[in-house]
Amino acid sequence: MLKNYIKIAWRNLSKNKVISIINILGLAVGIAFTLLIGAYVWGELRVNHELKNTNNQYIILSIWKDANMGGEITGIAELPKALADNYPNLVRNYYHSDLTTTIVNKGEKHYRESIQIGDSTLLNMYGFTLLYGDNQTALRDPFSVVITQKMALKYFGKDDVTGQTLSFESTHGDKHEFIISGVLAKVPKNSVTNLNANNNSNFFFSAEAAKYFKRQLSGWANTGTVNYVELQKDADPKMVDKAMLDLIKKLEPDDVIRSGLTPYLVSLKTYNLVAEGGLIKKMTWALSCIALFILLMAIVNFVNICIGRSAGRMREIGIRKLLGGLRKQLIWQFLIESVLTVMLATLLALLIYITGRQYFSDVLGADILSIFNFPVSIILILLVFVLVIGVIAGIYPALVLSSLRSVDSLKGKLTSVKESVLLRKTLVVFQFTTAAVVFIGAIIISQQISLFFNGNLGYDKDYIVYAQLPRDWTTKGVQNMLYIRNQLAQMPQVQTVSLSFEIPDGHNGGNYLSYKQGADPKQAISSEGMVADNQFAAAYHIPLKAGTFFKPIYHTADSSQIVINETQAKALGWNNAEQAIGQYIFIPAYNDKVPFTVCGVTADFHFGSMHQKIMPEIFMNVNYAPVYRYFNIRLKPGNIQSSILALQTKWTSLLPGTPFEYHFMDDALTRLYASELQLKKAVGIATFLAVVIVLLGVLGLVSLSVQKRTKEIGIRKVLGSSVAGIITLFLKDFSNVVIVSFFIACPIAYYTMQTWLNDYAYKISISIYPFLFSITLLTSVTVLLIVVQTIRAAIANPVNSLRSE
Repeated sequence: MLKNYIKIAWRNLSKNKVISIINILGLAVGIAFTLLIGAYVWGELRVNHELKNTNNQYIILSIWKDANMGGEITGIAELPKALADNYPNLVRNYYHSDLTTTIVNKGEKHYRESIQIGDSTLLNMYGFTLLYGDNQTALRDPFSVVITQKMALKYFGKDDVTGQTLSFESTHGDKHEFIISGVLAKVPKNSVTNLNANNNSNFFFSAEAAKYFKRQLSGWANTGTVNYVELQKDADPKMVDKAMLDLIKKLEPDDVIRSGLTPYLVSLKTYNLVAEGGLIKKMTWALSCIALFILLMAIVNFVNICIGRSAGRMREIGIRKLLGGLRKQLIWQFLIESVLTVMLATLLALLIYITGRQYFSDVLGADILSIFNFPVSIILILLVFVLVIGVIAGIYPALVLSSLRSVDSLKGKLTSVKESVLLRKTLVVFQFTTAAVVFIGAIIISQQISLFFNGNLGYDKDYIVYAQLPRDWTTKGVQNMLYIRNQLAQMPQVQTVSLSFEIPDGHNGGNYLSYKQGADPKQAISSEGMVADNQFAAAYHIPLKAGTFFKPIYHTADSSQIVINETQAKALGWNNAEQAIGQYIFIPAYNDKVPFTVCGVTADFHFGSMHQKIMPEIFMNVNYAPVYRYFNIRLKPGNIQSSILALQTKWTSLLPGTPFEYHFMDDALTRLYASELQLKKAVGIATFLAVVIVLLGVLGLVSLSVQKRTKEIGIRKVLGSSVAGIITLFLKDFSNVVIVSFFIACPIAYYTMQTWLNDYAYKISISIYPFLFSITLLTSVTVLLIVVQTIRAAIANPVNSLRSE
C-alpha cells in the first residue's frame, strides 16, 4: 500500500512539473540557507571548545579607568606567573605571549609573517599536537621554532622539515637562523594561536627568543602581553579576579597602572563571542534571526502552494470516493505526497549546501563545516523537520478536502467548506513584512558601509599604497629608511612617501597620558600616540589647522616638537588651533622632566573605526622615537598597475631580500570593517532569497484564487468586463495584503536599524529612501507577477469555464 501511495504521489508531482519544481526549489533554498547559517553559527560557538581542559582555560582581559590607557586584550606581563606562584590552589598553569611580525627568509623566499613569542607551556597546556617533533622539548631552545604545517609547505614544499632552518629578522635588523624543532598539526580556530583577525600566528618561539627579537615578556610595567591561565578544577574565577587585584596592589610599582587597571578572567569557551565588543555574538544573532525568518517564509510559501494545488484535485477526490476509496486512504495519500515533497526539497537543500559551502565561507570569512562533519543528531533533526512540515502542508487537503461530499468534489465546489482565507493572507503578510524588513535593512547597512569608505574620513585614502619594512629600530636604521624614502619619492610615478609606525587602521603604537604645562598631572588626559616623519600629513592629505607638521629638515634641537590634532588641543583647554602653537605639553611616558612643544595642529581625522569618537592624538617625530613599520606611498593618478610595477622594481633594488607586500588603504579599511562587510554580503543574499520566496508565495496564492474564481471570471467576461478590469479585480484583492505588510515592516525596520546604528559614533541618518525604494520595488514586482498570472485566465474563452455544469 505504501508503495502505491508513493507511486501516485510521484505521478502527481510529475504531472505538474513546473509548479512542483517551484515549490520544491523554494523550500530547498530556505532549508539550505538556514543550514549554511546554522553551520556558521555552530562553528563560532565551538571555537576553543576543542582545547585541552577547555572548561578551565581563561584569558585575562583588562579594563582601564581610561579606555585609551591600554588595550583590552593585553595586560601586565608578570601577572600570570605571579598568579601561579602565589595562588597554586587556584591557578594550575599559565601562558603569556608577545605577538608581532617579522621577515622570514629561506633562499629566494622572503615574506613578512606573524610570529608568537611565549612560554614553553603552549603545546601541552592546550593539547596542540606536533606532526613532527617532541612536545616536551620543542620550545626550550632560544634559537628553535615551531611552525605550522601550512608554513612548512610554503617554504619547503613538504611536511617533515624538523632540523631545517629559517632565517628571522629582529627589530634591529639582525638576521639569525632558527632550527625548526616541530611542525604543528592543523589546529581548529582558537583564541591562542589565532587571537583575532590581525593576530594569526604561524611561527612559535620560546620566551628566551624574546632577547633576540628585542621584545619584552616580563616586567610589571610591561602591559603589552596577551595572558592566559589554566585554573585548578572547580576553582572560582571570581576568586582569581580578586587575587589579581591584590597582586597589583602589592607588587605593581607604577601608580598609573595600579590605579587604572582592573584585570578579569573570561572563559575561552565564550571569549570568541564577546571579543572585540561582541562582534561575533552580534553577527551570529543577526544571521540566526535572518535565517529563521527566511526558513519560515519558505515554509509558509510551501504550505500556501500545497493548499493551492490541492484545490485543483477535488474531482480526483470525488471519483476515488465513488470508486470506493476510503477517507483514511485519501488522508494518507495527501500526507505521504506532502512528506515526499519536503523530503525531495531537503535532499536538494543538502546538495545546495555542498555546492554553496565554499562561497558562504568566503562571504562570512569563516570555515563553514562540511556536511559530513555535522553531528549525527542533525539526521534526526532533518527527519523530524520533513515529517512536521510535510504534515503541516498536507493537513488541509488530507482532512478538509477528503471530507467533501462526492457530488461537490465532482463539481469542483468549495462552497461547502469554510476556507481559511484570512489565515493564508496572514501568512502572505508575514512573508511580505519579513522581506521588506530585510530589504530595508540591507539598504541601510549598505549606506552605512559606504560612509566608512566614501564619507569624510578627514584624509584622502585614494592612491595610497602602504608596505611593511624591515626593522632596524635604531637612529641609524631610521636614517637609512629616510634615505630610501627620498629615493622612492623621486620616482615619476610617486607623489609623496612617508615613514611611520602607524597607518589609519586603528592600531596605534600605544596610549599616553598628557597634560599642558602648569596643569595638575592628576588631570592628565589619555592620548593616542603616533610616530611619523614630516611627510605623513602630506601623504594622507591631512589638513593642518595651524603650524607645521614638523620641520622639513630634522635637527636634534627639534626632538621636543610634537604635532597634535584638534581634539587634543580642545581637550587640553585651547579654544582654537592657533592658541596651541608654541605651548608646552608633558608626556611622562617619554619624558617627565622636559615638556614637548606643539609645532602643529592637524584637523581631526578617523584614525580608527567609526564605532568610536575621534580621540586626542599626539604625533612624535620618528627621529626622536626610532620605531617604524610602514612606508606610506601616495601614487600620482594614472596607470596604477604600471606605477606598482615600477615601484616594485625600485623597491627590490633599494631593499634587497625584503618582500614588497603592498596594500591599498581600502584594504586596511576592509579589515577594519570586516564584520560589517560580511553582514552586508549575508544580508544581500538573504534579501534576494526573501524576495524570491515572497514572489513564490504570491504565485501560490494567486494560482489558488484564479482557480477558485474561474467561473466568476467567465461570467464577468460574458457581461462585458474587460481584461484590464479583471486584472484590477485581483490587484485590489492583494493591495490590502501589501499595504498592511508595509505598515508593519517600516516601524520594525526603523527600530532594528536604528539600534544597529547606535553602535557607531559616526553614522548615517535614516532617510525615507530605503523605505520608499523597498516598497516600490517589491510592490512593482508583485503587481507584475499578479498581472502575468491573471491575464491568462482573463483572456481565456468563457465558454470553457461555464460549461462544466
